[in-house]
Amino acid sequence: MTASSSDVVVIGAGPAGIVAALRAADLGAKTVLISRREFGGMAGNDGPVPVRTLAHAARLLRDARQQERYGIRSLETSLDYPALLTRVKEVVGEVASRSSFRAQLESLGVTILEQAGSARFVDAHTVVTGDGSRHTARSFIVCTGGKSRKLPIPGFELTATHSDAWRLNAVPESMIVVGAGATGVQVASIFNAFGTRVQLFQAGPRILPTEDADVSAGVADAFRASGVAVHEDFDALERFERVPAGVRMTYRKAGIGMHAEAELVLTAVGWVADTEALAPEAADIALDERGFIRVDERLRTTAKHIFAAGDAIGRMMLVPQAVQGGFIAATNAVRGQNLAVETQAAPVGSFTEPEYAQVGLTESKAREGRAVAVGRIDFDATTRTIIDGRTAGFCKLVVDCASRRILGCHIVGERAVEIAQLAAVAMSGDMVVDALARAPLSYPTYGAVLGRVAAKVARELNAGNAPQGAGPAGFMPV
Repeated sequence: MTASSSDVVVIGAGPAGIVAALRAADLGAKTVLISRREFGGMAGNDGPVPVRTLAHAARLLRDARQQERYGIRSLETSLDYPALLTRVKEVVGEVASRSSFRAQLESLGVTILEQAGSARFVDAHTVVTGDGSRHTARSFIVCTGGKSRKLPIPGFELTATHSDAWRLNAVPESMIVVGAGATGVQVASIFNAFGTRVQLFQAGPRILPTEDADVSAGVADAFRASGVAVHEDFDALERFERVPAGVRMTYRKAGIGMHAEAELVLTAVGWVADTEALAPEAADIALDERGFIRVDERLRTTAKHIFAAGDAIGRMMLVPQAVQGGFIAATNAVRGQNLAVETQAAPVGSFTEPEYAQVGLTESKAREGRAVAVGRIDFDATTRTIIDGRTAGFCKLVVDCASRRILGCHIVGERAVEIAQLAAVAMSGDMVVDALARAPLSYPTYGAVLGRVAAKVARELNAGNAPQGAGPAGFMPV
């Protein structure tokens, strides 16, 4: 059994924990970084890196199917799933081995403990890990991340999570995905591309409920056109049970009991803080009503020498926000400063087919208490999308009529995530829509679509007849 005494112990080696440890060491603190499993956390081993690799394979399959349209003759393309999983492992390993963060941490003298097992507080200044190690510190930064939510439904143990899906040995013939948020639609999209018959279920009235209504509708229409059976607005799940074909799900819709069966049922019904093994009560760390670690705007927990960042605090659970949180938590833990979390334009999107992305306010939210102008360009009217044969989708801008500032941008279609990043930069720089419209974006590119929408809105505003209640239909094509 090993033991250590340090200035700062960081628990969790995902994006938040890695940056927290790096920042603490940069500030001169003797730092220990504890990782339950591999360095990189979920993002590197079970999140964006492996998922994006699988999504890239799905994209290659999709591209192969349109080769004849461009005069390319080739043999029929098929998927070797075991070979794909080998590639996923190679990518994960290569990303981890080439991570500049590890080299920087080691050069600063950070002690990195991998495969240490879960860390548990035994008192306010001491944690023990699953491998028996004991570590004391003046300050702690908790970055333990999150895990899939479980439901108290009979037979729920028969269901799988997104993590299980990435570890399958073969592509299932059929799959039910329960929960159509970001994780659920990504799983549904990838396995649909791989040839699985997918049924996607969402309890609410629309899939992707946190997205703009036009985005939800656009993705749902595209999914249905590609063969995914999209079921929205059911009442409740009742039970899961084993049947010869796999698993049967019983649910109610409009008060009527209904069934669906598939070889695999996957649930993506929420994300909760991974704090059960942490024993936060031993360090007087309070949780909120949802079970996430309660922090203030400086990421300090109810224990004044303990900070938290990343998914464990239940705010915007994305890598950029985790990185920002790790930096802020470490700065405050070491220097005692009152550095606070900043509200920034944060792009969000997913590598589904089609892609979708957004930054800022949805149209409905933007209309609360202000006059807005809304412009939309459909992808079947833009040059690059026509060239690439990717004409499904749209780009939509929401602009404040008074200040002419961009309030939101919403995209469905090819390179949606990249377009949203451009919009986020413009919003972060307080760029008015007129300035974005004049930006000399390269042609023909996907980014130029954003400029066209901006020009459309700017022209309407400059004409003095920006609609007060009308939506995109009020604009003529550019």
